[in-house]
Amino acid sequence: MSIDIKAPTFPESIADGTIATWHKKPGESVSRDELIVDIETDKVVLEIVAPADGTLAEILKQEGETVLSEELIARFNEGKSEAGAVAQVAVQAAAAPSTSTPTLEQKLAPAARKLIEEKNLDAAAIAATGKGGLVTKEDVLKHLSDAPAAPVTKPAAAPAVAAKAPVTQQIGVSGERIEKRVPMTRLRARIAERLLEASQNTAMLTTFNEVNMQPVMSLRNQYKELFEKTHNGTKLGFMGFFVKAACEALKRFPAVNASIDGADVVYHGYQDVGVAVSTEKGLVVPVLRDADQLSVAQVENKIRDFGLRARDGKLGIEEIQGGTFTITNGGVFGSLMSTPILNPPQAAILGMHKVQERPMAVKGQVVVLPMMYLALSYDHRLIDGKEAVQFLVTIKDLIEDPARILLEV
Repeated sequence: MSIDIKAPTFPESIADGTIATWHKKPGESVSRDELIVDIETDKVVLEIVAPADGTLAEILKQEGETVLSEELIARFNEGKSEAGAVAQVAVQAAAAPSTSTPTLEQKLAPAARKLIEEKNLDAAAIAATGKGGLVTKEDVLKHLSDAPAAPVTKPAAAPAVAAKAPVTQQIGVSGERIEKRVPMTRLRARIAERLLEASQNTAMLTTFNEVNMQPVMSLRNQYKELFEKTHNGTKLGFMGFFVKAACEALKRFPAVNASIDGADVVYHGYQDVGVAVSTEKGLVVPVLRDADQLSVAQVENKIRDFGLRARDGKLGIEEIQGGTFTITNGGVFGSLMSTPILNPPQAAILGMHKVQERPMAVKGQVVVLPMMYLALSYDHRLIDGKEAVQFLVTIKDLIEDPARILLEV
């Protein structure tokens, strides 16, 4: 029975997607729920799996092509036909006595095969990084960029030229100054578009403060082992405290939790806090829904889960949509201070940074304390400077006295 393979239903915020990688070729056997193709959108990479055991009959949309919501991209034959089984045995029998070249040809992605033919490359010399030994287009591009010395053989083959050419010309031919041009991914392009939109369409301003992390660090050191044991391996970090502090501050300053929609201001009666997560493909912001109702342990557990699934490209579209406020932590990469950019249509974003020991004046004496700079970027069209400063001071006060988070004072 033939089954149509279609692109998933995209939400309103995503217009289309791009075929990233076909993991199976026409005629290849596929098991139920086995990955067939990756579709890259502006926000996440969506995986389409086989609906049943069978074979991939036909690919209608090649790698790099744009697809719309629910558009037909391939056809699938359920069940293994006798002809397909005979063909598979014939291929295996033919491949057994031959060299490794046919096997490599079978493991070339369509885009990779096209590029190899255009550049007249040896497929056997290209290292495969795709699933099941698949040679991808990126593998071919890396192979080209890693082989700068190839042009040098031409001057060496011409004695007359070699006699006239000094060593300096050979250095120029060797291609030491390598450039690599690759297309921008849809996710990176969307990130660039949103960052430019934020800088052009908002009156963004940033205010700074610093917070003494000693109380939180002492509390964390005292209870981290008991916390991890009680909550099934969930580790106690700093994000749980900052998310809870931000929720309390958002309740006190509703404008920071609001957004602008045309000529209207939308005040949200809930706190959906986005947590920026860095991945190899770019920054994504999964959202903690109703973060004010979550415990510190639940916050830490969800953030850890978001981080793991974001790196594997397993986040769902619904998990990275919405949000009324965002927290980003550049401190994990060593950033001491930065000005985070707004995540529209949100009106504010909190930036955490590296904990750095610094000499501080406390009651007339110099004391070395673990300090962190905090940055709050906000849309000045909606939030006044007074509100922004008071919001940031509220977070500072709550972090420096964590008991106030529990008591909501």
